[in-house]
Parts: sequence; structure tokens; C-alpha cells
Amino acid sequence: MNEIEDYLASQENTFIENLKEFCRFPSVSTDPAFKSGIEGAVQFLVSRLRQAGFPVVDVVETGGHPAIVAEWCEAPGAPTILVYGHYDVQPPDPLDKWASPPFEPAIRDGKLYARGVSDDKGPLMIPILVSEAFSKKRGRLPINLKMIIEGEEESGSPHFEPTVARLKDRLAADLVVSADGAMWRADLPSVTVASRGLVALDVELVGSGKDLHSGRHGGSAPNSIQALVRMLATLHTDNGDIAVPGFHDGVSPHDPLIIDAIRAAAFDPRQYYDSIGAGGPNPLPTGEDLLHRQWLRPTLEFNGIHSGYAGRGTKTVIPSVASAKITCRLIAGQDPSHVVSSIKAHLEAVKPSGYRLSVTSHGPGSRAFSLDPDLPALKVAEGVLEELMGRTPLRVAMGATIPIGSVFQTHLGTGTIFFSFSTSDEDYHAPNEHFRLSSFRTGLIAWARLFERLGGSRS
Repeated sequence: MNEIEDYLASQENTFIENLKEFCRFPSVSTDPAFKSGIEGAVQFLVSRLRQAGFPVVDVVETGGHPAIVAEWCEAPGAPTILVYGHYDVQPPDPLDKWASPPFEPAIRDGKLYARGVSDDKGPLMIPILVSEAFSKKRGRLPINLKMIIEGEEESGSPHFEPTVARLKDRLAADLVVSADGAMWRADLPSVTVASRGLVALDVELVGSGKDLHSGRHGGSAPNSIQALVRMLATLHTDNGDIAVPGFHDGVSPHDPLIIDAIRAAAFDPRQYYDSIGAGGPNPLPTGEDLLHRQWLRPTLEFNGIHSGYAGRGTKTVIPSVASAKITCRLIAGQDPSHVVSSIKAHLEAVKPSGYRLSVTSHGPGSRAFSLDPDLPALKVAEGVLEELMGRTPLRVAMGATIPIGSVFQTHLGTGTIFFSFSTSDEDYHAPNEHFRLSSFRTGLIAWARLFERLGGSRS
């Protein structure tokens, strides 16, 4: 491997300039005003993949922003690895909070600052550059390699699953490795082996055919706010646990090594509540309990509630309609549609007579992702991280939702390893997003060793 790693080290300045060029494209997927940035990022990646040595590079129409599929499958008998990443980024707002313009990359204190550099342009560039190293020094890869790079991850990936389903034969692989994701801390190597699913729904309660005068009708007419608030309160117990019958149906056991990671993380509850500007309960829960709740338990959260008059001053009205927005984070084994049905059945059961209830979900939702803890490639990845970072990596879960794990499992029958070198403190989705150049260097070596070992050290 010396010739590969030596090449990567010798090209570091060039590679950083490549990454800067990539980050200059304002590839914001959610805002049509950035269409040219999307197009520029796609053209950049097509050119860079071909330069790296991929003989097949195609732009694939999805019904939204295009995806890029690249293939380099010239290693008979070697496993086929599919690498996932995304080229789109979050909007840069608020612009006045940035220390340097978000699409003019700047290096400060060993960190590269730019929108999208940590999520996901820096981590995505790494396997492309590693492929180039093998091409330049050996003329071939030790594995069969495919890549799918989408352009809508930051806007909910509305066309990603249908695209994977349509291309499932072309994307067939023995393993998926994601360049997207993040490590828990910069000083603590970790591998994400689970992430929560998501389902979103709207609840609407109607008590009368129109808003009513609170003097003329007060005390006799149904009040939708009062009824809905009482109904919503029954969804949780007094200590915040979910009290909906059937909500937890199908829950699967989690990887026991995640419990070890929770203990090793030494999560500080006081620091956590201070960081979010909250006092926290008294007494404070333990750090382990907080991580259990964030990683391993489902949630039912109220995201918004609307009814009646909320402007300045007073309007003496009894509102006819009250509504709430709810999202649920799900854990392995839960079916999003069953969760919605359980919530609806519970609300119907506690609804006062004389009211009409409707519950509408936003799409089918996403199932939780959970990786087989005995997957051989997982141990290979963990070995590489321990070798380079000097500590045994933790197997961690993610409270957020990354749908790709369940998408690839459903349509390709393949597990996904998250092998990203971003860390959770790099302000992605916020002003002053950055990526440590030390992580960029480590990631290059790590991906090179991962390819080599997954290929069985073919030389």
C-alpha cells in the first residue's frame, strides 16, 4: 500500500484545491434559484470521476435533480462495493453569520470553511481521489466499485428510492459504503450502525362549521383548541414516555455494542442542556439516559400547533378548527404506516363527542436502519479506524434519519456501512460549516486501506 498512500500524500495540495473548486458550486437542492449551482456540481463530478479512472460515468434523470452513477468493475472474483454520497447542500442562510462567504472556500486554523464541505462534499471527494490513486499507481482497483451520488439529500431525497428501485440491477453490490454521515467526536472514532426512521403527520380537529363569538356562544359551543390540547396530552405519560397502544409494535433488539458506546461516550447532561439554552429537569437525567432516548427510543414530537387568532391584541373567538403537526422518529422494526394508524386510533378513542378528526401523513415515511452487527465488512472498517486513530471505534446510533440504509436494504438486499470523516461539531446545516483537513488526510488513507482489505489484499 505504500505507493498508494505516498501518492495520496504527494497530491494533498492538489486535492484540497479540487475540494475548494467543488465547494464553489452553490448546489442548494431545495431552492430553484440555485439551479446553475446544481448543474455546475454535476459537471464537476462527471469530469472528476472520469479523471479518476472510472470508465463508465452517467448522469441519470430522476424526476428532480439528477443523480450520477459511475462504474469501475474490472476485478473478476473481487467483491462489488457501492459507494453513496450526495452533491447537494443546505441553503447558506443566514449569510451575515458567516466569517467568510459560504461559497468562497477559506482555510483557517487547519479547517476548510464552506457550505457543504463537511456535508457531504469533503467526505464524498475522498473515495473518488482514492480511486484515482489506485488508477495512477496500479492501473486498477482491488475491488469492483460503483458509485451513486444524488442531488436531493438535503431536500428529503424525494426521488432517490424510486431511482434505486429502477436501477437495482445496475446498482447490485455486495456492500454499500456511505461517504455521508458523521463521527461522534473528532477524538473518538465511531461507526454509525443504526439511525432512526421518520414519519410526519397532520392532525386536524373540527368542532363547528365556523368561528363563533366567545360571548354569544361561550360555555355551550365546542372549542377545538381546548379539545385538541387535551387529546394531545394523552399521547404521553407524565414522564414523557409514549402512551399510544400499538406504537411500539415490531420493535427489534438493538446491537448490544451500542450500549457500550453510550457508556464510553461520557455524555455530560449539564453541558447538553446548557448548549441548547435549556435549564433541564430537576434532578438531571444521566448522560446515559439521554443517549438512550436520542439513539434507541422512538419519539413522538409536536412540531407546531395552530388555531384561532394569534395576532396582536384580542379577538374574542371560539375557533372552529385546531390543528397540530407531529413527527415521530422510529427505531428498527417499526412500520411507519402502523405508527400513524396507532396514533389515529388513539386520538379517535379519546376524542370528545361532537368533534370531527382527520389524521394525514406526509408520504409513506422512512423505516429505521439497523446494520447486522456480525457483518464481516463492519469489522474490517472498524479495524482500519482503530489502526489509524489509535482507539477502538464505538458502534453508535444516530437520532436523526438517513433513509439510504433502509432503501438499499429493501431494494438491493445489502447492508450499509457509514464511513464518513465528518464530525458532529463541524456546523453542517449552520453558518461557518467546516471540515478538518486532518480528517481529510486520515480519510484518504482509511478509504485506501478499506478498498484494499475488502478486496482481499489483491495486488
